[in-house]
Amino acid sequence: VQLQASGGGLVQPGGSLRLSCAASRNIFSRYIMGWYRQAPGMQREFVAAITSGGGTNYADSVKGRFAISRDNTKNTLYLQMNNLKPDDTAVYYCHSVPPRVELGWGEGTLVTVSS
Repeated sequence: VQLQASGGGLVQPGGSLRLSCAASRNIFSRYIMGWYRQAPGMQREFVAAITSGGGTNYADSVKGRFAISRDNTKNTLYLQMNNLKPDDTAVYYCHSVPPRVELGWGEGTLVTVSS
């Protein structure tokens, strides 16, 4: 498995979660990495991205609430999600930015925000 996301779960509105993604070294070192999500019945959408040097970019819907980071020594990507809202409910995936077909998407990790 080249990209494995984990850390999802059920959380109440206003709560926090931290997602992790283990990536193979050849992917992590070559590409800008990011998080995407897909809500039920919706298309997959971009959430956040980070360059190897630490530059970040976020979707407007998560700015100020989510923080993306990476540990280049561990080939691991993170997404700290705070002040979660029901609209954040989705399956979250890590992937290159832009996405590359040859990498596949993996199973993702489900985040459910509900009281």
